[in-house]
Amino acid sequence: MISKILIANRGEIALRVLRACKELGIATVAVHSTADADAMHVRLADESVCIGPPPSRDSYLNIHQIVAACEITGADAVHPGYGFLSENAKFADILDAHGITFIGPTADHIRIMGDKITAKETAKSLGIPVVPGSAGEVKPENALQIAREIGFPVLIKATAGGGGRGMKVAKNEDELSEAVSTARSEALAAFGNDAVYMEKYLGKPRHIEIQVVGDGEGNAIHLGERDCSLQRRHQKVWEEANSPALNVEQRMKIGEICADAMRKLKYRGAGTIEFLYENGEFFFIEMNTRLQVEHPITEAITGIDLVHEQIRVASGAGLSVTQDEVVFSGHAIECRINAEDPRTFVPSPGTITHFHAPGGLGVRVDSGAYQGYKIPPYYDSLIGKLIVHGRTRVECMMRLRRVLDEFVIDGIKTTLPLFQDLINNQDIANGDYDIHWLEHYLAQPTTDAAE
Repeated sequence: MISKILIANRGEIALRVLRACKELGIATVAVHSTADADAMHVRLADESVCIGPPPSRDSYLNIHQIVAACEITGADAVHPGYGFLSENAKFADILDAHGITFIGPTADHIRIMGDKITAKETAKSLGIPVVPGSAGEVKPENALQIAREIGFPVLIKATAGGGGRGMKVAKNEDELSEAVSTARSEALAAFGNDAVYMEKYLGKPRHIEIQVVGDGEGNAIHLGERDCSLQRRHQKVWEEANSPALNVEQRMKIGEICADAMRKLKYRGAGTIEFLYENGEFFFIEMNTRLQVEHPITEAITGIDLVHEQIRVASGAGLSVTQDEVVFSGHAIECRINAEDPRTFVPSPGTITHFHAPGGLGVRVDSGAYQGYKIPPYYDSLIGKLIVHGRTRVECMMRLRRVLDEFVIDGIKTTLPLFQDLINNQDIANGDYDIHWLEHYLAQPTTDAAE
């Protein structure tokens, strides 16, 4: 069994992993940049190691420093959280070469799913439905022919990317050339790789993702779906489990397709298979070979701790449950609380002068923030996640309305006012939204959003 885990991350996810380790009786090592010396996960870990200055490339992305920290502290495993090195195949290979367990999938699976074209081809071969698109890389000289075969509108996407970078829509032939050129330029700047591919652009889809967990030996389960359709610039803002758009039959059918695919792949650890869903059909877009930011809502409706499962699988203990033992109960919603202006979304680093987290039945707050904590300007603006669970979606929404009024973060601007506005919107109450809804809503000049 694993005896000491180094947590190669920061913020709320580092603290969340640390808590799981403590529950399992596993010693913890926190790594941190000089800017995060006072972070809560550093305070609570059994040991801590400073791995460099604030820039991520010099600290949280510095593989050599992290491996050195493992050797200094005797950590025999690394949990990468999400972001940073969590989907870095080279990192997984280096840890393996040093005899350190990577709590995640194999490096080969990270590579397969990390390239969008290869991932799509793999998904198709495993029986997962895919959106119509190019068979390979799209270049200026073949873009028009491929687009005509797919049919406009089309979406140009970076093969190595994510987060909306290197992603452009072409509604017709006149827009295609510029869309391909811009996507390639953005992809090169963001990922060092200008390769792009093309897919059919769906008009009003929802973003549905399926949580899977495998033991690497051919056993795998699904834990239902999450609806992540409320997005801004392709960044998720509000997530729900289960989706208001699916019924039980649809949920179990697509879930079993995904679980069966992971059994064939002999996938190890937690992963999320993401789809666009429209008119009753699912279309694969990508697989994230790591823990998702929004994993707590799946934990809320299943009662299964995903980090515990990750550690069990990495230890060789296998999964704690079989598919027929997974029980779905109630409804859960997660709101991502960012240190941003709620209208302009400009980052708002600074010192938190007052912090009061809500509580009560069915309420969970994952955050490393506290009163007096200084949010550094160097990293992602996510400072916490509010997760609410109820027996029904209506009960969940009522509880969320209450806890949003109770949540207090002073000294900086946050996105809390946006959620207070959304909770009172009729479309949200009805679950009637798609991936474009929030962008359109925020663009309305008469909206009261985030006032």
